[in-house]
Amino acid sequence: MSRRRFLKTSAAVGAGTIAAAWSGPLVRAQRSAADGPIRIVMGGYGPATTSFSLALKRMGDRLEANFGDEVEVRYVYNILDLGYRALDILWLVEQGVLTLGYQSSSYLAERISDLGIVDLPFLFTDNTTARAAMDGELGRRLTAAIEAQTDFRILGYFENGLRHISNRLRPVRSLADLQGMAIRVLPSQVHARAFELLGASPEIMDLTEAIERIMAGTLDAQENPFANTVTYGVHRFHRFHTESSHSYISRPIFVHRQTFDAWPAALQTELRLAVRDAVAFQRGLKDAEEIEAAEAIREAGGEILELPPEEAAAFVDAVRPIYAEARNRHPRELLELAGL
Repeated sequence: MSRRRFLKTSAAVGAGTIAAAWSGPLVRAQRSAADGPIRIVMGGYGPATTSFSLALKRMGDRLEANFGDEVEVRYVYNILDLGYRALDILWLVEQGVLTLGYQSSSYLAERISDLGIVDLPFLFTDNTTARAAMDGELGRRLTAAIEAQTDFRILGYFENGLRHISNRLRPVRSLADLQGMAIRVLPSQVHARAFELLGASPEIMDLTEAIERIMAGTLDAQENPFANTVTYGVHRFHRFHTESSHSYISRPIFVHRQTFDAWPAALQTELRLAVRDAVAFQRGLKDAEEIEAAEAIREAGGEILELPPEEAAAFVDAVRPIYAEARNRHPRELLELAGL
């Protein structure tokens, strides 16, 4: 069975639960064990066919297989379908409306300054290095920082991956091609600063606004892994794509702290194990997603540029001042964990 068929088949199994999960606006999802099964509502902001949604379903299936009718797992794969913004998933989980969700770490960077370290451009050169860092001491340090300042438990890190530039105006081969280009960036001052140094005109905005403006032709560019670019239909509006690999983003998997802490120890342990398994599963799918997304971009008439080393080096050189700024902002221990 091809991976594309696998994705569609797997999604069909879980997609029907969305309608069953909600008959109206989102309401508080948790119940006590005395009221019946422990309800666990997992949410995200992508279609049911994405690696993230399939990973949520894998986690839920494992919990149901191990706990039977003691748990009730439901899914809201894409909160955008309910009129929410991508950033809303943070408060939906933090307030206990959803039990579990994921979001790119950059959405928390303004609240938790340590997260700015992994927003630095060209910090990781490949997925393998980035995964090792996020699964190692750097990830543990960031987990502690998030938990100290939020009502989340952080159970692991999905991979959003290496990010690339797409735009509607022209091929981007050099810094000159970026001059004055209005580009959407994640809600992180580090991302905005990086693109200022590259010569673009960064605009911080939520994903939903960015998609609307790209469709309306009022935003020149955006940056995302190829899979995200295709998932949100941006490739239908942007012809020019540059495989810049300028940053790597993880998506923390977070649970409503009070709910999680009140669960039986066996359920807490099993969810942690389910997340570990789902992270490996999601990352494996992500590798293939990027390949398929690049094919979809080309099939839609898009062009993907691969920068030769000397051209890529000019981008790296342009953002060097941001590292001096980071050394003045972050503690030495954190810098060393990030390899700086």
